[in-house]
Amino acid sequence: MVRPDGKAIPTGRATDGTGPARSRERFLEGEPVEACVRTPISNSWQRCRALGLSPDDSGPPYRADFDGDARIVRAAVPVLDRLQSWFAGSKMNISVADANGTVLLRRFGEASLARSLPAFQRVPGFVFAEQYAGTNGIGLALAERQLIQVYGAEHFAERSQGNACRALPVRDPISGRIEGVLCLGYPRSAEDPALATVIRKAARAIERRLLGQSSERERALLRAYLDTGAEAATGPHHSVGVGELAFGLHPRDQEILMEKAAELISCAQRAAVRVLLSDGRRVTLVSRPMTSATGVEGFVTEAILSGPSPHEPLIVPQSATVPQSAEEGLRLPVDPAASVVPAALLSGAVPRAAAPGLVPGRADVPGTGEASAGGPGGTAGGHPGCPPPARGLVMVGEPHVGRYALAARRRLELLSDASTRIGTTLDVRRTAEELAETAVPRLADYVTIDLPEAVPRGEEAADPFTDLYRTVVHGIRDDCPFHPVGKRVDYGPTTPQLRCLTGGQAVLEPDLKTAAGWLAHDPEHTEELLTRVHSLIAVPLVARGVVLGVAAFYRGQDPAPFGDDDRSLAQELATRAALSIDNARRYTRERTMVLALQRSLLPHGLPDQDAVEVAHRYLPAESEVGGDWYDVIPLSGTRVGLLVGDVVGHGMLSAATMGRLRTAARSFAELDYPPDEVLTHLDNLVGRLDREDPDAGETGIIGATCLYAVYDPTTQQCVMARAGHPPPALVRPDGTVSFPDLPAGPPLGLGGLPFEAAEVHLPEGSELVLYTDGLFEDRDRDVDVVLDQLRGALAHPERTPEETCEAVLDTVAPAHPRDDIALLVARTHVLDPHRIAAWDLPADPSLVSEVRGSALRQLADWGVEEASFAAELVLSELVTNAIRHGSGPIRVRLLRDRTLICEVSDTSNTAPHLRRAATTDEGGRGLFLVAQLAQSWGTRYLPQGKVIWAECGLDGV
Repeated sequence: MVRPDGKAIPTGRATDGTGPARSRERFLEGEPVEACVRTPISNSWQRCRALGLSPDDSGPPYRADFDGDARIVRAAVPVLDRLQSWFAGSKMNISVADANGTVLLRRFGEASLARSLPAFQRVPGFVFAEQYAGTNGIGLALAERQLIQVYGAEHFAERSQGNACRALPVRDPISGRIEGVLCLGYPRSAEDPALATVIRKAARAIERRLLGQSSERERALLRAYLDTGAEAATGPHHSVGVGELAFGLHPRDQEILMEKAAELISCAQRAAVRVLLSDGRRVTLVSRPMTSATGVEGFVTEAILSGPSPHEPLIVPQSATVPQSAEEGLRLPVDPAASVVPAALLSGAVPRAAAPGLVPGRADVPGTGEASAGGPGGTAGGHPGCPPPARGLVMVGEPHVGRYALAARRRLELLSDASTRIGTTLDVRRTAEELAETAVPRLADYVTIDLPEAVPRGEEAADPFTDLYRTVVHGIRDDCPFHPVGKRVDYGPTTPQLRCLTGGQAVLEPDLKTAAGWLAHDPEHTEELLTRVHSLIAVPLVARGVVLGVAAFYRGQDPAPFGDDDRSLAQELATRAALSIDNARRYTRERTMVLALQRSLLPHGLPDQDAVEVAHRYLPAESEVGGDWYDVIPLSGTRVGLLVGDVVGHGMLSAATMGRLRTAARSFAELDYPPDEVLTHLDNLVGRLDREDPDAGETGIIGATCLYAVYDPTTQQCVMARAGHPPPALVRPDGTVSFPDLPAGPPLGLGGLPFEAAEVHLPEGSELVLYTDGLFEDRDRDVDVVLDQLRGALAHPERTPEETCEAVLDTVAPAHPRDDIALLVARTHVLDPHRIAAWDLPADPSLVSEVRGSALRQLADWGVEEASFAAELVLSELVTNAIRHGSGPIRVRLLRDRTLICEVSDTSNTAPHLRRAATTDEGGRGLFLVAQLAQSWGTRYLPQGKVIWAECGLDGV
């Protein structure tokens, strides 16, 4: 290409079209080509096929009635003349089409092109919309609404295979609406990347001229307004600028007045509104029609200060172009709290009033003559003697300009609301619903949101383009025939939803009746939808590079189709919502991981024991999972330990700490430490963990509360101790509910303070209820009220522990718990006294044989003679050791439970230890023998002395 000055324009490498030509052949043969063809071209080919177009069509249709004097033509002519001069001598074909794809203007770099090209390439009036001409620059620019490049075989029609082009939509700077398309066509061999910059600059120049047209119309209206008030002006050289206010106001008051003025102009009718200023004054805004000398029609908005009182009618002046008559003003009743009052509500009449006066340049002085809005004599609101109100021009313009300004303000308000309404929770589905609720009805009439099945679970979708399920359907009505929530939706390759997912940008279909890809996807369903909706914006939900789904905004009740401003707004809403959805997804994933860890560290089942009947519940918090736990621990002598704890904080650290504490607590309990000593060991452990944690700092982040109770069914005594934990609830068989007054004890981790245990007698059938503070902690409820509710839920001794758990969670637990809840209900049983045998004897070795004999007779009475051999040897060894190494008196006890338990106690605190005796040792083999014969054995300490116990199996009993 050569510029007018003879300097060559550098060109890029020519494109031979081999690749696109082969892909086009494969496409026409029905093969998939998406991987080797640019997405806009592939989508356009798919739409052309859905429309039934043929590549061999002779040419696009012709319209003889095209508007050769359209706004876009007047704005584009000088720009195209400059482009023609720039590309003089080249084979450049420059054209401008309207918003429907009809070419309105053509210019050529070589004059000979106008004679050598076919008619559809040189004569205005041919329609290049995609649905008629197939894939081409003008049609694709309108479909994609962005800069488009098409070359060679990327054209759908055979006739265009040797050409290339670049096309760009031209927009009205005020409305944002596409006014037309600028297209540069050239031979395929003349492709040049610099053309993208050229066409952008040329399109911007046309848009500036479109803006100038609007500005000139507003200037004409302003001149008409000034001419109307010229007779009342005090001098011939005064003027008023658009937007100038009549008073010195606070900036916020000025902003409010300008917004109301734009709203009045957008109404396109005579109207008035009363505005309360920040200083208590009232300003009346009045709009009235204006017509310039050249016929430009618009509206002017004036501000009147210190006008009529709130309870008196407003006077709305007649249009400046209406002839004077006896009824020059209209009387309008106004509610002080009302906003815009339309002219349709105007009624009545007032005496003749002169045209409103205006002193340009003096904001606080009314015009000379009869400037009052109230009538002759300079009255205001019809009261003689009152000073005339101060007037001033606020805004002048055409109604559609006011509507655009009003729409822009409302879009900003919608974005502001979206920042507070979307993402209020960390729930994926709820966040998607908030996006739909924000958009309806202010942007769209209906919104559907489709997410992959994995996203609500907190995972990334393996195939987010096909694995989509309807998640949200929301609209102004509930009977719109969209796919229901939960249904899998499959989108075709040319549907706006899949196009936006593959392209990563919002796709606008202003008229669904001409959206080929949308119509062809599901003809029966789309036909039904067309009775309710007419315009669509599909927006991908993408955050941090992760595709989360697609949102579709539909318009049906509003007759105006979506525009590019709406598309930008939908894109912004979807982008904000996608970040919130991704945050919720990530939180869900982390919460699921923490919850899985938490549940894996909690008991998976209850141990077999007969001391208590137990039921339990664990309810995680709705937000972050905490570190609550519970445990049921069988202990020696048919006793059972009941444990409930709560780690401070939430998240993975709390869950991991809970697991460590539960394991340690179980180990300490199985060593038969009393409850207060178990808490002491746990306190030391928490303090050590806190010191060892590198992230703990000086404040410390690890702490816990705990309650540990040990119930003995042989004595019906329960020993309990707590470390900063809520006391348990005790339900006696008669239904009485109490909270035992246990020593509180400090929370675990403080160190240095002792723990105290308390002993409580539990009649058979009593219920001991242990819980964590999440059960009653709620900022909206009083603790005493919750405890009363707990009493009421527990005062039913006829319920089973399972039923008690359900009742407590249903009536006491908060509906949306902010903290975990662990609940443990244990109903006590008593070991039958006939299953207990005990003997007291002095420390005399000669009595060992008598003990063995008594034990064998007791086993025979119980019918468990098969355990006699093991029991006889175990008792002999344990009694002998107590006599030789302990101190009297000695007590022997046999307990028949699920196993046979042999216990020997004495008053000594020395404990035996299992060891391997050498071949030369005379002793040391007794405990080894006990360990081999018994299922388990051990030592537990008493306030005075110790108990050595061993459990023997009762197979077949």
